[in-house]
Amino acid sequence: MKRAKTVMIQGTASSVGKSLIVAALCRIFRDEGLSVAPFKSQNMALNSYVTPDGSEIGRAQAVQAEAAGIEPCIEMNPILLKPEPAMCSQVVLLGKPIGSMHWSEYCAMMPSLRETVRSCLETLRANHDIVVIEGAGSPAEINLRGTDIVNMHVAEAADAPVILIGDIDKGGVFAQLVGTMELLEPDDRTRVVGFLINKFRGEAALLKGGLDFLQARYGIPVLGVIPWISRLRIADEDSVPLQSPGRRSPSTSELYVAVVKLPFISNYDDFLALQHEPGLQLRFIDDVADLEGADLVILPGTKSTVSDLAWMRREGFAREILARANRGGLILGICGGCQMLGETIEDPHAIESSETVARGLGLLPLRTRFETEKTTARATARPVARWFTDEEFAPEITGYEIHMGTVTLTRSALPAFTIISRNGDATLQPDGAVSSAGNAVGTMLHGIFENASIRSALLAELSRRRGLAAPSGGSAIAGRNTEYDRLAATVRTSIDMDALRKIIGL
Repeated sequence: MKRAKTVMIQGTASSVGKSLIVAALCRIFRDEGLSVAPFKSQNMALNSYVTPDGSEIGRAQAVQAEAAGIEPCIEMNPILLKPEPAMCSQVVLLGKPIGSMHWSEYCAMMPSLRETVRSCLETLRANHDIVVIEGAGSPAEINLRGTDIVNMHVAEAADAPVILIGDIDKGGVFAQLVGTMELLEPDDRTRVVGFLINKFRGEAALLKGGLDFLQARYGIPVLGVIPWISRLRIADEDSVPLQSPGRRSPSTSELYVAVVKLPFISNYDDFLALQHEPGLQLRFIDDVADLEGADLVILPGTKSTVSDLAWMRREGFAREILARANRGGLILGICGGCQMLGETIEDPHAIESSETVARGLGLLPLRTRFETEKTTARATARPVARWFTDEEFAPEITGYEIHMGTVTLTRSALPAFTIISRNGDATLQPDGAVSSAGNAVGTMLHGIFENASIRSALLAELSRRRGLAAPSGGSAIAGRNTEYDRLAATVRTSIDMDALRKIIGL
């Protein structure tokens, strides 16, 4: 019986680069002719994705699967925790939500979840040559060791060698690595067989004293020092708050798109491709003053629509967005943001909150009703809204839906898109709406800006309204495959691949 080799990437903390290193290794081993799959037993993230069968998993594992050249599946991420207000999380188990839980409730499920994790891991091992496993946070979180189902427990279940990553860009990387090792239980420490130092911006030779210290102290090698990779267009985890550069002075030659950084923003990677377009500044903002001068304001997806809508009213965003719309300014809502732009949000089953009916911003003739079943679908659609088409040619685009709310029109209106298939099944349904004035648009589709035709059409429309020349040749950014290759090439040349292959047993 086939049983894949395994290797596990753990880190000294969240956001040290575990997800991207796993993606890089998936691409490297794929290029070597191996069948490779990613695995992360438990993900806590508001970025998620839809598998071909309509199940929901963490976005990072979908990215890693794409790097590996395979379709994502629920076995790659059997447990997804999506934070909600009141210190709760929606628990998505094997691709489907099973409820909103406090930590104590979730911990009570741990014994059964351990078996689920083991079963999914074994399924992947039976179908691939190598499984690259990602940990979460730090394995040295000693307060959580007893309930661990994502770090050393998984390493033990997979009998996987562990590579420990530290982030030098944060400073104190040697303290990170040594502190983590010292806090590990002896049996766990013996599983760590190598170190990686990530996000280095200098000359690697300067680190020699520290690298020698690590090897002398623990008898295991530093496998490599990976440099900082600038402007990498690959979705990463969202466990750390979004950071934006300070606002530059308004430019007469550059477009400015403001994305409202809602407290429970989800799938913020919707804007990663747009963020990389030259001539466009995209910022995630939580200060209403940063709406000034925006060519487009976007209300993104959210895990908690009603709660985040109330936040927008408290912080003054709702008032300013309505005033902007009355002046003809452009507003786009995606998923939860689309629901906010509608007239009412009904929650009779208390799916999101105790508020049965909430008043929306009223810019679109839409009514949202939260249901007990979540919609998770891959979709093919045609753009209808002028922003997304050049009017002469409207190519099909792809996206995906992840939402609890059913959105319906309250009166006749132009849709943003016409959906022509869901999860491979043909259909013909309107998506979202366009306001009567044409300056507010809402869609329930995530991932629309991964389509070059959508980006090109939007850039042309924003440029036209500003009086700028539209970018020649449309979108100027490379596809994701080019980015996976760039990431893999950097990692491949920065670490001792022969030593890593020997560790894995390849």
